[in-house]
Amino acid sequence: MKPGTGLWFLLFVSLCFTVKSKCSKGCELALASYYVWPESNLTFIGQVLGSDPDTIVSYNKEKVPDKDRVQAFIRVNVPFSCDCIRGEFLGHEFLYNVSRGNTYELIAETYYANLTTIEALTHFNSYDPNNVPDTAQLNVTVNCSCGNSDISKDYGLFITFPIREEDSLLSIAANESIDAQLLQRYNEGVDFGRGSGFAFVPGKDASSSYRPLNASSGLAGGVIAGIVVAAIAVLILAGGIYIYFFRKKKADTKLLPAYEDQSSHDGRGITGITIDKSVEFSYEELAQATNDFNLASKIGQGGFGAVYYAELRGEKAAIKKMDMQASKEFLAELRVLTRVHHLNLVRLIGYCVEGSLFLVYEYIENGNLSEHLRGSGREPLPWSTRVQIALDSARGLEYIHEHTVPVYIHRDIKSANILIDKNFHGKVADFGLTKLTEVGSTSLQTRLVGTFGYMPPEYAQYGDVSPKVDVYAFGVVVYELISSKEAVVKGSSLAESKGLVALFEDVLNQPDPREDLCKLVDPRLGDNYPIDAVRKMAQLAKACTHENPQLRPSMRSIVVALMTLSSSTEDWDIGSFYDNQVLVNLMSGR
Repeated sequence: MKPGTGLWFLLFVSLCFTVKSKCSKGCELALASYYVWPESNLTFIGQVLGSDPDTIVSYNKEKVPDKDRVQAFIRVNVPFSCDCIRGEFLGHEFLYNVSRGNTYELIAETYYANLTTIEALTHFNSYDPNNVPDTAQLNVTVNCSCGNSDISKDYGLFITFPIREEDSLLSIAANESIDAQLLQRYNEGVDFGRGSGFAFVPGKDASSSYRPLNASSGLAGGVIAGIVVAAIAVLILAGGIYIYFFRKKKADTKLLPAYEDQSSHDGRGITGITIDKSVEFSYEELAQATNDFNLASKIGQGGFGAVYYAELRGEKAAIKKMDMQASKEFLAELRVLTRVHHLNLVRLIGYCVEGSLFLVYEYIENGNLSEHLRGSGREPLPWSTRVQIALDSARGLEYIHEHTVPVYIHRDIKSANILIDKNFHGKVADFGLTKLTEVGSTSLQTRLVGTFGYMPPEYAQYGDVSPKVDVYAFGVVVYELISSKEAVVKGSSLAESKGLVALFEDVLNQPDPREDLCKLVDPRLGDNYPIDAVRKMAQLAKACTHENPQLRPSMRSIVVALMTLSSSTEDWDIGSFYDNQVLVNLMSGR
């Protein structure tokens, strides 16, 4: 080890160990092969599998002509995120609201088209299978695969394929244009002639292309993977902060330098992270892609750095360039986005640490929500799109709150941090202020960060952080979606400025708020919105921004409410959350 010129400091490794686990992380995308039964439709299929008709059509262009009709007795592929559930297996946990007359058999074999089983429903839920309450909400677990590099690196997207009586190894291989021997290798021990169970089949994405295996997501068939946790302490002399790399030459992983968290008082203060080698970019590659970070390539400016557009290795990308002083925020984003993958969270492509700190994300074509709500030259977002963006954002937050260990708290949810893709779906972005906590923790105290107007009282006054901080900020975003107003509505003087939460509460507390509520709706919508739906959305936002964090809904219940609201086939009454004690507990996250 050689010291850098003019720098005298000591770097040492204080801790490095490996934990055995059945999986360490999932992948952003998997597909579910859904067998369309009579009387079902894309709205229902999307509702049970957390998708929507437009997205389902985009993955099934040859089979489904449009979102309003689908032929029975065919299979359609539905996208979902493949997660590492409790470190035990790859899968996704969907939520299903039980209706009168539902049984585990009906839910597993018909509504979820054998993507789950009666045994799985029994295992992952506490209800008596013979007596499931009509008000129950079930955890429906669907298995998935991220690929197997030991078999092939050509396939990184897989279909969870329930095997039916008419299926065989040869018929499935022929229908999916896959070599039969390769298919059997991916499914060792699976009897394709049995007429039951499921297989993992290489699938095509929305552009009808096979995705190659991403080395950072492929698990060797879900077998035991090692999670390397390293901690590096940096002792700094001469009063300066320097960054130094310790490179351990391994084939598959690279250890990033760790930075001391000067604001941390929890006694740890040491942070390490492992990043797959394939996501590292050189400074020369980034500079060339942006014409030396030319102003013409600049597409945005955030609190921690500028953002540039680039095309890297055949993919459109957004590069965030950060100062070395932002090392804490840089590592926070890496911690989250290298371990968390979801369709409604912005995807991290890679990073670079040379001269400055660089994070490389997928490029999201339509900018952020704030620009669409208040930017000049933008067409107003239709009401249905606003509801969809709210649902997408809620799904992303629900994932980091409910399905990751540890739990992540974003702490800076706002309209500017919700990006809009080419299909006008929302993705939560900017995890630089993310805080992590253990499952079951109620709140912790921390220094105040975030954006004024989105902070709940307990956080602004006492620094208490819990997932309900994000819930409050999400409620403000819902108010923004309704009104297109900023979180703080400025008056002619500072004294006349008013928070959007207070503005809506004044109206919603009226005996009949309809008339004044219409005055708060974005005027660019004209009369093109259902006032009943607007009122329900506003009531949901009011629940999210309740002064008492314990009475705010969980992101899980918000997703359920928005899914129901986005469907024209069912009625939804926010009042039912308060009339029914079971739903009150659900709304409170208990």
